[in-house]
Amino acid sequence: MPTVALAVTDGIPLFELAVPAAVFGLARPELADSWYDLVVCAPPGARVGGWFHAETPHGLDALATADTVVIPACHNVIDHPPAELVDAVRAAYRAGARVASICTGAFVLAAAGLLDGRRATTHWMHAARLAERHPEVEVDAGVLYLDSGGVLTSAGKAAGIDLCLHMVRADYGTAVANDVARRMVVAPHRPGGQAQFIANPVPPSDGDGLAELLAWAIGHLDRPLTVADLARRANLSPRHLTRRFTAVTGTTPLQWLLAQRIHRAQELLENTSESVDQIADRVGMGSAATLRRHFNRTVGVPPDAYRRTFR
Repeated sequence: MPTVALAVTDGIPLFELAVPAAVFGLARPELADSWYDLVVCAPPGARVGGWFHAETPHGLDALATADTVVIPACHNVIDHPPAELVDAVRAAYRAGARVASICTGAFVLAAAGLLDGRRATTHWMHAARLAERHPEVEVDAGVLYLDSGGVLTSAGKAAGIDLCLHMVRADYGTAVANDVARRMVVAPHRPGGQAQFIANPVPPSDGDGLAELLAWAIGHLDRPLTVADLARRANLSPRHLTRRFTAVTGTTPLQWLLAQRIHRAQELLENTSESVDQIADRVGMGSAATLRRHFNRTVGVPPDAYRRTFR
């Protein structure tokens, strides 16, 4: 049986550990003749989530004997990962193991040098810190997971399920992966390139004078707003507005408007039964074709597929 080793260190979150345990740790003789052999590796006294002790005869050095090593997450991203864990992960990779991380587990892979020169992802809240700490890593905060051959990374929490099912699909085929997903009552396949679902709120007011304008624009997304429209509303010239807008939001007025229209379309797809044509009209896209084109490019999936995921 292919061995999957879970690396547990003190304070590791429970959910991220439970995901690979649920996917790889349950015997499934009706699906495959030889399923995975799950091994939990931990230093003495390691706690899970601050509640449970990981009682296992396998230390972190056992990672080097596994076919696949999964780093579920870090206790936190402020402190550097334990040197013992980093060394063990590096040794496992050099021994030929496939190495995967869930959520902030990417910080361990980066510390081990496994992400140098690679695209990698992590939870969007921690992507900037990962990029700052490891500039040699090409951090992509806009995807669910990435497979770079023998090194895989995923975004936060539920994206770990997608990554684990992706590995099952690679090892046993689509039919088996779909059966596992069905038993877990999750979507059988969310493409890795699908965008992480990040809220896009109005930036807080800091005396820039734009907060009222941004709130007004969000309330009038059904209109075909232009930079000139926004400038008139703010009593500024279009050029002056664009400069201030970029300084406050980090993007141009038209790019910000597009992001707000997509965000509003996501909300309507999640919470209403309106057609794509109706939603396109309500968010100022003009036509369903225009909405589909921008939505697919921004979110990574078509509007209909997005709706099925949430409903």
